[in-house]
Amino acid sequence: MSEVLRVEAGELSADELIDALNDGRRILVDVEVAGANHEVALRYDGETYHCDTPTNLHRHADESGMRGCLDQMGYAAEE
Repeated sequence: MSEVLRVEAGELSADELIDALNDGRRILVDVEVAGANHEVALRYDGETYHCDTPTNLHRHADESGMRGCLDQMGYAAEE
């Protein structure tokens, strides 16, 4: 199993995050929400992209859906 990649929100581009997920890496993103720090887990199981937040589990059937989530939620660096 690949090593876990830990990043701060906005540290990597959506392309870099997607590439790491497609390579089988699990990504932990440190985010600040409403003044509190939280950890979001991103992973790809070969069929579905998963975005596990402290309050919800988002699933995306394809790369474009995951890319939209990364951008919308601010996990990826703005391009």
